[in-house]
Amino acid sequence: MSIEAGSKLQGKVTGITKFGAFVELPGGKTGLVHISEVADKYVEDINEFVSVGDEVTVKVMKVEDDGKIGLSIRKAVDRPKEDRPKNDRPKGDRRGGSGSGNKGQRSLSFEEKMSQFMKDSEERLSSLRKQTDSKRGGGSRK
Repeated sequence: MSIEAGSKLQGKVTGITKFGAFVELPGGKTGLVHISEVADKYVEDINEFVSVGDEVTVKVMKVEDDGKIGLSIRKAVDRPKEDRPKNDRPKGDRRGGSGSGNKGQRSLSFEEKMSQFMKDSEERLSSLRKQTDSKRGGGSRK
């Protein structure tokens, strides 16, 4: 049986490490489900999700030339878009924006996001320059 990226297969967990689980696929080949591909949330202990001997459905993410097979359990489950988990970042996380809760607002286009990023970046850079200049004793010297 040929194993190709994108296919979904049934397999059996044959081993567990701190970084993932090894799954035996049809045809006797073994692939790795990295710990980040076990569940849609942060997994601290993989043993809370799978055990040796479990039958699992996996999606083949990649098949490398050297025979290594990358698998995912979380991507093997087909779910409607609205059932997918929202971003799990804390409210004050800078990567998610201002944290002001923009529920109900439309999503920003790429161009709008880039424009906002550039504006924020320029403001931070300007602030850093002011702080640095004041520590050096003022404006520019020639």
